[in-house]
Amino acid sequence: MLPQANDPCWCGSGRKYKRCHKRSEGRVLPGVVSPVRSVPDTIARPSYADTGHVESWDESRVKTPEVIERMRHAGRVAAEILRLAGEFVRPGVTTDEIDEYTHQLYIERGSYPSTLNYHGYPKSLCTSVNEVICHGIPDSRPLQDGDIVNLDVTAYIGGVHGDTNATFVVGDVDEVSRELIRVTEECMWHGIEAVKPGRPINEIGRAIEQHAKAHRYGVVRAFIGHGIGEQFHLDIPVLHYFDPRNTMVMRPGMTFTIEPMITLGTWQHKMWDDDWTAVTADGRRTAQFEHTVLVTDDGVEVLTGGPGAVSPIAPWHR
Repeated sequence: MLPQANDPCWCGSGRKYKRCHKRSEGRVLPGVVSPVRSVPDTIARPSYADTGHVESWDESRVKTPEVIERMRHAGRVAAEILRLAGEFVRPGVTTDEIDEYTHQLYIERGSYPSTLNYHGYPKSLCTSVNEVICHGIPDSRPLQDGDIVNLDVTAYIGGVHGDTNATFVVGDVDEVSRELIRVTEECMWHGIEAVKPGRPINEIGRAIEQHAKAHRYGVVRAFIGHGIGEQFHLDIPVLHYFDPRNTMVMRPGMTFTIEPMITLGTWQHKMWDDDWTAVTADGRRTAQFEHTVLVTDDGVEVLTGGPGAVSPIAPWHR
C-alpha cells in the first residue's frame, strides 16, 4: 500500500512522505538499495561473479551447434523467469521485492543472475520505471498505480547467457503509455524479422527506426543490442536506428540481442549519480522489449521466445 501524506517516506529518509518524495511525484527518484543477495555455491557462476571484474576473451561470433543448444536452454529459463517476474508486478510492490522474488526464481532453476556483480552491478535484474531507459537498480521505491516498468532478466546456465526483457503496466495505466508499450514491442519484432543471413546488421535498425518514426517516437541511441554467448556481451553491435556504417554481415550461427528503447519524446538521455540508471533527458516515458536471437540458414530463431514467453511471437502473427 502506498504511503499517506503524513506517513514516513518510503525512501528511509525519516521525513514525512509529503515533505520528501511526494513533492516529486511523476518523477522516479532513487530509493534505498538493499544488501547484495547471495547465490549458493552449488550454482555455476560466470568469472566475474566474485570480483566484479569482467574479463573478455576471443569468443567466436558464430556458435557451434553444441553452444547453440545450451543457449536455447538458457533462453527458455530466462523467458520463464521474466514471465513470472512480470506476474509479480502490482501497485505497492517495491522493485527490491521484485528483485528478491526474481533472485529466488533464478536459484530454483539452477541459474545465476547474470547482472549480479557484473562490473559491480548490485542486483539480480534491472527494473526501469517510467522515464528510466535502462539499468534501473531495484530499491525501496514502491510501484505506483499508473507506472510502467521494464524488467530485464538474464540467466547464466550451462555456461551461457540468455537475455530478455519486457515492459509491464502497473495497475490502471493511461492509454498513451499503453500505446508506447505496444509500439515498442512491435519495433522489436520488426527488428527480429529483418534478421537474415547475408544481410548487413543495420537492416535491424532501419526496420525499428522506421516503425518508431511512423508513430513519432524517439529511438534511444546510447544503448544498443549486443552479441551474447559464453560471455554476457560480445562485439556484435546491434543499433536500433539506421547507420550506413554498421555493415557487419549477419551469418548463420550468430547470436545477439535486439532490445529497442523507444521514447515518447527525445532519444537523448541523462545518467544518475549511480552510473547505472539512464533516464530520458526530457523526463518523458520510455519502454523496451528484448529477445536473444540466432541467425539461421534461412532467417532467425528467437531463443527467448515461444510458448511461455512474455512476447512469444510477433503481434501480427498471433
